[in-house]
Amino acid sequence: MKYLIVGLGNIGPDYSQTRHNIGFMVADALASKHETVFSPARYGDRAEFRFKGRIFVLLKPSSYMNLSGKPVLYWLQKEKIDLNNLLVVVDDLALPMGTLRLRPHGGAGGHNGLSSIIDVLGTTAFARLRFGIGNDFPRGFQSQYVLGQWEKDELEAVLPKVDLSCEIALSFGLQGVERTMNLYNKRK
Repeated sequence: MKYLIVGLGNIGPDYSQTRHNIGFMVADALASKHETVFSPARYGDRAEFRFKGRIFVLLKPSSYMNLSGKPVLYWLQKEKIDLNNLLVVVDDLALPMGTLRLRPHGGAGGHNGLSSIIDVLGTTAFARLRFGIGNDFPRGFQSQYVLGQWEKDELEAVLPKVDLSCEIALSFGLQGVERTMNLYNKRK
C-alpha cells in the first residue's frame, strides 16, 4: 500500500528556514530518518522509502504554497494513491508553538496552501497534520511573522516536535488516521 506525505512550504533559499516551511522541515526529517534523498521531479521534489511493508512517497511541491493543489493531485494520480492515504503537513498560526493536531478532514482554516489543495481536489476529506507555529506577532504583521526566520529558542523547542511529526506520519500509514489521532492528539 502507498501513502503520499506532502510537506507544504515555499521554494527557494529566502524561505528555507521560515516558519511557513515547517512542512518541508518535517518531510526532510522523515527522508533523513529513512536514508532517502529528495530528487527533482515533476511539480516538486520527491523521495520514497519502504517501512513495514508500506511505501511512503514524500513530496515537497515546487509551486509556491498558494498553488499546492496541482502538485498534490498530480502525484496522487501518478502514484495511484487513494485520497485516504494522503497526509498534508502544514503550519498553523492558530496553534501554540510546537502543538501538533492530526485531523482526518476539515477546512483550510485560512491557510492558502490547504485552500489550493481543497479547490483542486474538490474535497476537504484528506488528512492533515497541523504544526503550531504560534502567533506571537503584532497586529498587521502576520506575513512577516510567518515568512520570518525561526528564532534560535523557537527552533530548539520545535525540533523535537519535528521528530514527533515523523512518528505521526509513519503511524498514519501503519494504523490509519483515527487510531493515530487517538495516540498522538492528546500529547503536548
